[in-house]
Amino acid sequence: MLTEYIKAAMHRAKYKQYEEDNTFFGNIPECQGVWASAETLEVCRDKLESVLEGWIILGLRFGDELPIIDGINLTPSLVPIEDKEAVENEEEAIA
Repeated sequence: MLTEYIKAAMHRAKYKQYEEDNTFFGNIPECQGVWASAETLEVCRDKLESVLEGWIILGLRFGDELPIIDGINLTPSLVPIEDKEAVENEEEAIA
């Protein structure tokens, strides 16, 4: 799922080349703050993917809501996981 999310996000990347110094700039509009620049388009893409990966990791770590891209949702559900002991006690009571 993570690999598909990264691929989908990278397909949405926008690039432009600055005439002043011929450097490339790339960003992913749906992913706020994900951008990179480099002297070649290939290096810019590589850097952008690396920035995206870090952005995803930080977003998940801090519980941020990540954008849904091509139907892929990486944001964890906020539904609490039941206490294992409570579930086992219920199963024993039923048996």
